[in-house]
Amino acid sequence: MLVSIFNDVIGPVMRGPSSSHCAAALRIGRLARDLVGGTPTTLLVEFDRAGSLPTTHDSQGSDMGLFGGLLGWDADDPRLPESAAALRAAGTDLRIETVDVGDPHPNTYRLTLTREDHCHSLRAISTGGGMIEVVAIDEIPLSIHGDYHETLFAIPAGESAAAESLVAAIEGLVPSFEPDAVALASADHGLLVQVKTHASLPTAVQATLAARPGVTAVASLAPVLPVRSRRGMSVPFSSAAELLAADAGRGIPLWQHAVTYEMARGGLTEREVIDRMVQIVRLLRHSIASGIAGTEYADRVLPAQAPGYAAALAAGRLVGDPVLNRIVLATTGLMEVKSSMGVIVAAPTAGACAALPAAVITLAESMQLDEEAMARALLAAGLIGVFICTPWSFAAEVGGCQAEGGSAAAMAAAAIITLAGGPLEQALTAASLAMQSMIGLICDPVANRVEVPCLGKNVMAAANALACATMAQAGFAEVIPFDEVVATAARVAKQMPRELRCTALGGLSITPASLAIEARLAAGRAACGAGSCGCESKTPEVAGASTTTNRAVR
Repeated sequence: MLVSIFNDVIGPVMRGPSSSHCAAALRIGRLARDLVGGTPTTLLVEFDRAGSLPTTHDSQGSDMGLFGGLLGWDADDPRLPESAAALRAAGTDLRIETVDVGDPHPNTYRLTLTREDHCHSLRAISTGGGMIEVVAIDEIPLSIHGDYHETLFAIPAGESAAAESLVAAIEGLVPSFEPDAVALASADHGLLVQVKTHASLPTAVQATLAARPGVTAVASLAPVLPVRSRRGMSVPFSSAAELLAADAGRGIPLWQHAVTYEMARGGLTEREVIDRMVQIVRLLRHSIASGIAGTEYADRVLPAQAPGYAAALAAGRLVGDPVLNRIVLATTGLMEVKSSMGVIVAAPTAGACAALPAAVITLAESMQLDEEAMARALLAAGLIGVFICTPWSFAAEVGGCQAEGGSAAAMAAAAIITLAGGPLEQALTAASLAMQSMIGLICDPVANRVEVPCLGKNVMAAANALACATMAQAGFAEVIPFDEVVATAARVAKQMPRELRCTALGGLSITPASLAIEARLAAGRAACGAGSCGCESKTPEVAGASTTTNRAVR
């Protein structure tokens, strides 16, 4: 699947501590819900012991997101913290088990669901930043990213002639209705004919195809990504080197290249691309203000620190550059909104959601630039993100925090150059410098919460971006081209022990202090689950709404 800035880089709009966990799990849950035709009666969730999820699925929001998706909720739904209780109230029998199956990807979800006369299994992976891939249904290998309407026709094993006849019939729908792609997936125990369409397959067409010989079941899965894919789509470039070749010395700004890219990828107009990003800017500005005003949430490591920082800044008690101090304030506010289940934008991930928007919005405001200028800077950052996640990943479980914080720093550095009106080559130099200095950064969340040292790493990423942007403006050399820096980070990731890639088994996460905090928070969650703590968590936009957390279902 070709990367989209809005699908993969600046998005999703969500609640929860981790996009790789919460937003991705929610999308997987939405597809699983469609597979069985509604809220399941029974649900078995299995996580491989050697992956990241056995130790993080509860505290980092996988359960919350998955259960919300199975209920049909959106990623920014204010009810998400109560999704486990809501799913149980809907009559679903839930079980979560740890198994030894040797899944190759650390973020693998194995679901077995029943509803009425439907029983299916679904295996999916979270690939970073909220992106997913379903890799098997009923243990038949296939590929679903959530960017198409998917219609699946089940055919028994041994009836390949019926399957091939169905494929021919579907392809024969042209020109009355043109499928984007048709594939035949098979295993020893059965076959699936998979039809991808930009719009939903018309009911009458689906019924006609379902009545064909050999077809035993049909499932329709709606897309879960905001930007759909379509037949014949292409993008003008997918790496920094290809971008420079396409620019051919014409001096087109990075943000304009980003618009061109997303127009080709999403079939959007220039105005539609910019307006979408302006809406994201407005949401981010509101979230920053909410965080600075103060947040409350019982199940988190840190108290609300942004209001105190704001007071110290206003009183003139802080040393250093005033703009950088305001970036630290905005970063803290956004991270605290995330940790209180407020609405954020994964940019590029929830764990690294604050560095880029805090730097862009704070600097733009100090320069008295409008929201469209902020949107152009975020689009420029988005294209840098495309050049990272096309060959690699934003997932800390795959690459450590260099994949999250390092990517955010590179994106923010290019965005800052864009705000300053700098040329394309300067933006790429700034991005390269910023990512070079964060190669090897591990991911070690204290108490399994995406707060410590994540807040400090977001501040570091933003400050690093600002420094590298000024270095690029002053003519510092990048030395290593951006694409080679990304390839190096990917290579270093493979050399990292898995304990240092967001599994809460290394670094600060296993210090005595971290383990004590984790035990304290676990006791608090148990009290909430028993209904004895009376805690209520609020963010300004959902004041009064209960966000009591629930224990993991074991």
